[in-house]
Amino acid sequence: MTPTPAPFRCFGGSDPLYTAYHDDEWGVPVHDEHALYERLALEAFQSGLAWITILRKRPAFREAFAGFDPEAVARFGEDDVQRLLTDAGIVRNRAKIEATVANARAVLALHESGRTLDELLWSYAPGPRPRPRTFADVPASTPGSAALAKELKRYGFRFVGPTTAYAAMQACGVVDDHLEDCVVVRRRASAEAADTPPG
Repeated sequence: MTPTPAPFRCFGGSDPLYTAYHDDEWGVPVHDEHALYERLALEAFQSGLAWITILRKRPAFREAFAGFDPEAVARFGEDDVQRLLTDAGIVRNRAKIEATVANARAVLALHESGRTLDELLWSYAPGPRPRPRTFADVPASTPGSAALAKELKRYGFRFVGPTTAYAAMQACGVVDDHLEDCVVVRRRASAEAADTPPG
């Protein structure tokens, strides 16, 4: 009997952790403030590294950064930075650690101004556009992500250039760049068809 070919995925099919992230998180809308702050922090830590490295360290990151509670991380001082620089479970990069602390304070500044990270990120959601056919059709950054990065920096966020901002938009579902032949897209189409009453 000919084996059934594995379903096509944009990425992550060779690693169960990566597969779960691809299928269940990437491109799925996120609105919780802690979760959005976490995505921004992890995307900054990922800069220059493979995303699977960050995924494998994610539990350690969550422990190190107080569950990515912005109010808790905003209180971190130099002693905490030094502690984190000795934590082998995370990426020990001073600039990225200090940016994560600064970004927690920026989240609080955003709240004090009467805004939320959710509102800010989603205000840069693009309108409808064709689903990409290949990764050559997926941009590394867009004018929207450049504008988002500029707005985040205005509130004191660090390590959020246009490319990191776009990766965060993908991670939070502000944009959905699953390729048109991806199993996730096919599953969604099947589910929507099953929910559509016969007309």
